[in-house]
Amino acid sequence: MTLEWTGEPIVVVGIGADGWAGLGEAAREVVGQAEVVFGSARQLALIPDDRAERVRWPSPLIPALAGLLAAHHDSKVCVLASGDPMFYGIGVTLAKLVGPRALRVFPQPSSAALACARLGWGLAETPVVSAVGRPVETILPELADRRRILLLSADQRTPGELADLLSRNGFGRSVLTVAEQLGGPAERMESGTAHTWTRPPGDPLNIVAVECVADPGATRLTRLPGLPDGVYAGDGQLTKAEVRALSIAALAPAPGELLWDVGGGSGTIAIEWCRTHPACRAITFERSEPRRRQITDNAAALGVPGITVLGEVLTELSGREVDRPAAIFLGGGLTQPDLFEKCWARLASGGRLVANAVTAESEACLLAWAGEYGGALRRFQIYRAEPLGGFTTWRPHLPVTQWTVVKGDPDDLARER
Repeated sequence: MTLEWTGEPIVVVGIGADGWAGLGEAAREVVGQAEVVFGSARQLALIPDDRAERVRWPSPLIPALAGLLAAHHDSKVCVLASGDPMFYGIGVTLAKLVGPRALRVFPQPSSAALACARLGWGLAETPVVSAVGRPVETILPELADRRRILLLSADQRTPGELADLLSRNGFGRSVLTVAEQLGGPAERMESGTAHTWTRPPGDPLNIVAVECVADPGATRLTRLPGLPDGVYAGDGQLTKAEVRALSIAALAPAPGELLWDVGGGSGTIAIEWCRTHPACRAITFERSEPRRRQITDNAAALGVPGITVLGEVLTELSGREVDRPAAIFLGGGLTQPDLFEKCWARLASGGRLVANAVTAESEACLLAWAGEYGGALRRFQIYRAEPLGGFTTWRPHLPVTQWTVVKGDPDDLARER
């Protein structure tokens, strides 16, 4: 949703824990000139009393934001934000809603910048994950031994939830530093180890610095595709690690792109697509309700809880609007009438489609589609070493035929014309 803003530019002023005293002269001036000031109760309490109307943000905020602004379009509007409004702040939301030209932004140092200044960490080298409006599990793909991470807390309970999460996921020896009210008179920092964390909830305005230490023998889980099969719960219906890595490589995810994973099974393709970058998104289609539940559970356990899980693909496409994907993975249902055609029609121009087949009937579909639409055909045969008595033998997995095609190949464009 967008809002056409015809009034004076909305002034967005970042204010830190040091309050009014920490603002520069220009920021104080624009706050003083405002006729309406929006902000949280805490932020509004930091500025002096004046004749401006004060409007406290409702909860939830986002659905009400356009209406609130529209009701005051004839006024000089000021929006208060915490620290840097464009760093996980209201400034980003406003820029999407009214456009950047309708804003004048006065930033303060972000909590991440202040935390790095206190700790002596390089801000440009430190990933920042937000737990504000997101599950704390979102940090999981970032974990790596000896890595430093900052987590923006949702409230005072977040540090304890993070300590428990790290302990359950092989990083219990990691050191946490909770920094509260950074830059203000009540600033406080306290450190401890995740698996022995006993600190009670403190101030809701906090950020947590994590110095990652992997437990001995912890399973190594990176953002690269091909995670061990054993990290997925479910009924065993999953694309095996080796073929999964090859399939994600063929899908070629880029930041911000949307994947359709058709025939989700355990959710492996959608999950590992989303783990490649925090901005990657996925919708997985799965007809079985128990498998839909296991996809949701696996996605949360592996740090990408934002995956959308829907039912049978043709039913869903006929009953709702589904965002157009940049890539589609067909992992099941290849012989189902109209499935490929419906998916292909919704694939964005320049998008990639990857389909895997293990049966003769589904392989025949790939051969027919490749003959019509082009693309590349490959066959993979994976062997894994297994014990045989006192010896070792190679056990073959089912061979997989893979078809990859880009919509918009010259031959395809000629057919569309």
